[in-house]
Amino acid sequence: MPGPSTASLLREAASRDIPYIQLEDRSTYQLGYGCFQKKIAATVTSSTSNLAVEMACDKEACSDFLKEISIPVAEGEVVESVDELQLSLKSLGYPLVIKPVSGNQGRGVTTNIKTWEEAAAAFELAIEISERVIVERHVSGLDYRLLTIGGKFVAAAKRTPAHVKGDGTSTIQQLIDSVNDDSGRGENHDNILTKIKIGPSAKTILLQKGYTLNTVLPKNKILYLDYAANLSKGGTAEDVTDDVHPEIAMMAARIGRMVGLDICGIDVMASTLKKPLSETGGIVLEVNAAPGFRMHLSPSKGTPRNVAAPVLDMLFPPGQKSRIPIIAVTGTNGKTTTTRLISHIMKGAGRRVGYTTTDGVYVNDELIMKGDCGGPVSARMVLKDPGVDTAVLECARGGILRMGLGFDYCDVAVVTNVSSDHLGMKGINNLDQMTSLKSVVPESVHPSGFAVLNADDERVYSMRKKVRCNVVLFSLESDNPGIMSHREAGGICVVLKNNGITIWDGESEHMVEQVEKIPLSFNGQAGFMIENIMAAAGAAYTQNISPAKIGEMLRIFVPSPEKTPGRMNLFKFTNYDLLVDYAHNPAGLMAIQNYLKNFSYHYKIGIVGGMGDRRDEDSMELGRIAAEMFDKVIIREDRDLRGKAAGEITEIIKKGIAYSSHNPKVVAIANEKQALLYAMEYVLPGTLIMHCIEDIEGVIPMIQKMEREQPYIRRKHLKHSVQSTQNGSRLPVGINI
Repeated sequence: MPGPSTASLLREAASRDIPYIQLEDRSTYQLGYGCFQKKIAATVTSSTSNLAVEMACDKEACSDFLKEISIPVAEGEVVESVDELQLSLKSLGYPLVIKPVSGNQGRGVTTNIKTWEEAAAAFELAIEISERVIVERHVSGLDYRLLTIGGKFVAAAKRTPAHVKGDGTSTIQQLIDSVNDDSGRGENHDNILTKIKIGPSAKTILLQKGYTLNTVLPKNKILYLDYAANLSKGGTAEDVTDDVHPEIAMMAARIGRMVGLDICGIDVMASTLKKPLSETGGIVLEVNAAPGFRMHLSPSKGTPRNVAAPVLDMLFPPGQKSRIPIIAVTGTNGKTTTTRLISHIMKGAGRRVGYTTTDGVYVNDELIMKGDCGGPVSARMVLKDPGVDTAVLECARGGILRMGLGFDYCDVAVVTNVSSDHLGMKGINNLDQMTSLKSVVPESVHPSGFAVLNADDERVYSMRKKVRCNVVLFSLESDNPGIMSHREAGGICVVLKNNGITIWDGESEHMVEQVEKIPLSFNGQAGFMIENIMAAAGAAYTQNISPAKIGEMLRIFVPSPEKTPGRMNLFKFTNYDLLVDYAHNPAGLMAIQNYLKNFSYHYKIGIVGGMGDRRDEDSMELGRIAAEMFDKVIIREDRDLRGKAAGEITEIIKKGIAYSSHNPKVVAIANEKQALLYAMEYVLPGTLIMHCIEDIEGVIPMIQKMEREQPYIRRKHLKHSVQSTQNGSRLPVGINI
């Protein structure tokens, strides 16, 4: 858990709807997302000057600087040896304060020194902290802490060193134990007060007074157990903000501004703060970077002060944003392509986009990390990037189950579809449970945001009842009853009308582009890709991207191994075509099946593979569909068998093929590359090889190399005439892939 100072800043941020992320060192937090972020480490912020911190930590340099700007400080010198200390004593006299040049939290500080023996012991204590030691004339008075934030005075506290009060019967140790039993005291900085510990200063004080821990302290006798009044050493604090004289408040603000600390703690020794220091003989002891807030947030006495509020005012002034638009994409199939397409449109509109997919993490199309990055860790990587002003995040099932979403809420959620995949894993055993899981994403949309839902998928369409935000529906059927009802209610719809992508915004209608002019639609033949296009168009439209700009970006998004790796990548060889796609479940393979119905090939070969962690019935269904699609089925296996024995998944797919009324030739070649090379070596002219890919990074470069090495000559027997659909302009409804 964060300490009191950090916790107060996080609470204040949350109250202002400013998101935060705990960073890797566990003590630093990021406030805000992307390009609007700020960082805090306790009360050091991303606006804190390193030079100012160095000055505050160098007590000698800081004291000299304060003198130069007419701030009253104690007369003193810096020494490095006992001999130099003796010379200082002659010029300064007693009483004295000895402290390290570089120190904090009162470590190594001894006050009210009156003898050479005390001075020598104090020097040894300070020299352990710093090679150079300050010797100052002791000024009597009370210990005060002034706090400035953003160059303005905000709070003051009177600090009292750790102490116990005698009762006439208890030993000093028993009195300390009684004080430490207070539930408000914890170790170090983990509570509003710190437990009293017997350190070097306490031992010296006891020795000076002739006490031991077993001494019974007289009734009402107060024993101070430290020279410094820091809360971190067991001290207490009383709020005195309202007692501070205006002249002292102005002085404190000036010190904070002159030193350059955005959050500055100023230690003052004076008899009172109700009068100017010039009247009381008070002095400024030192200036502190990263001052603790505990004494102001929860004083032992007096009014608590919300000193976190002015810090957030400074970091995020009124009107300053803390969030970037987050567009989250989920579903069974189509997530990656839709994510990439949305990112492409947003980038074309001038946004600096970071996006995550199952291929990797990208910032402005630059690959930052490879791998399956559809989870919350990858999402936070994008949200941590200061160069990002828009995040498009693929939200896969596994990541949601493991760690949630990676953000508190999003602005847009896109749900492509829900079908049978990953069932029987991690407690998700049926489609109703999978629907509930996927609906987590649209349910996380802010009330002012949008859920973009597939109206052709009943399970996705039903999610509209659970969301608390605006709804955008998309459908391949412009006369879909749900679409018509939604439009009549003034909602936004994206439909396929007269073979064109059309946006309905209530009564208004915007033609985006004809599908045959959109490369990703594959000349208007890939219904599942048209669904992806409509989903992306709907998401972009909610972000005030004009239909004209959306259409422009759709026209220049050309599917390729570079832009959409492993998603409908078509390679043309001399005698045959090779289609590569990441179709890894029955719904995905059915989408390819619907697409291929629009083409005529003399012969079709399918290279398929099941996943070991899927239900046997899903792998069997994959085999049944493959038997309907292909004249020859080559069964390969993934590198990661996911719990299955070698060859086991192949036998399951064979069972599915056997259940089909079709009778394709079946070959089993476990290694993916070998299976593909076998198909390419023995291919007949006029064939389509459909390869369901796993190893995108290894297989695609191999195919590209082979394609480059062969001459591009199309034979007469390659007839790729597009078959007209039964309803003319109406396309077959596919499943996203």
